[in-house]
Amino acid sequence: MVEGTLVHRNSTPVGEEGSSGPQHQAFPWVVTVLAGVLITTIVVDVIGNLLVIVSVFSNRKLRKAGNAFVVSLALADLVVAIYPYPLVLTAIFHDGWIAGYIHCQISGFLMGLSVIGSIFNITGIAINRYCYICHSLKYDKLFSNSNTMCYVVLVWVLTILAIVPNWFVESLQYDPRVYSCTFVQSVSSLYTITVVVVHFILPIGIVTYCYLRIWILVIQVRRRVKPDSRPKIKPHDLRNFITMFVVFVLFAVCWAPLNMIGLGVALDSRLGQAIPEWLFTASYFMAYFNSCLNAVVYGVLNHNFRKEYKRIVLIIFKMSSVTETSIRPKVPNWFERNSTNHQCSS
Repeated sequence: MVEGTLVHRNSTPVGEEGSSGPQHQAFPWVVTVLAGVLITTIVVDVIGNLLVIVSVFSNRKLRKAGNAFVVSLALADLVVAIYPYPLVLTAIFHDGWIAGYIHCQISGFLMGLSVIGSIFNITGIAINRYCYICHSLKYDKLFSNSNTMCYVVLVWVLTILAIVPNWFVESLQYDPRVYSCTFVQSVSSLYTITVVVVHFILPIGIVTYCYLRIWILVIQVRRRVKPDSRPKIKPHDLRNFITMFVVFVLFAVCWAPLNMIGLGVALDSRLGQAIPEWLFTASYFMAYFNSCLNAVVYGVLNHNFRKEYKRIVLIIFKMSSVTETSIRPKVPNWFERNSTNHQCSS
């Protein structure tokens, strides 16, 4: 996954003891829009993905092997909202990176961890759905609880392995155009192309194949092609598949511009000067925004998630109202008696 592909033009090193001061002048309305997008992303990301995680663990209907990838994906989205995004927001307000070198390195690493972890988890979800619908007889054996947990661990091992080479190719730097510390990947065209292919194009290809096979099967079942040999697809299974398909489409749409820019610059370095700065910034924040969309999609398209969201929110409101009632000061009985006596005497 390409992040900071064009960073070589305006990137600013952050010293171990120093900070990056104002290096990039943006219009006030642009700063306001970027801050607004990021604040919205952080709030929806944290609330939404916490609801997803709690929902899966608290609802028996959602505690399925396949939803282990959903929880893993929610954690990947939650990571950036807790640490890197607030630092980016701070950089927006101060027009420069003030958190220092160590936080710059950690922020960039966690962003990469989240992005690559997201696409690998989405790939895991697609393979899971493909096996469940197209190879239902083998599904229970392939995706037992223990096997599924091993697959999730494998996803994160591959994610870490995919990030490690960045430390050897180039260090992290602050890009004032996107107010972020990000991996500099434009130092080598071959490396950039490899990153785009392995971290984006290849997973997208696998997911597309899985969902295309599922769509073909759905169409065949609906048209009653060879009904005796075709498995039946339950309505709720179809709805769950559509939900995860929408998650994949949104991820691809949000991250495609940034990756295509990186691939284009890797193939022809002259494009680095030709691509407008606003396009690069917009593509970056569009990619940021994706981290808060999945929880919303689950709530809109999946009945079980929507029902569990409502239940959790109602419990929280009831707990808050009970707490408020318990801490509210009560009127002492002696005051009530004195008040009554005063009224009688008057």
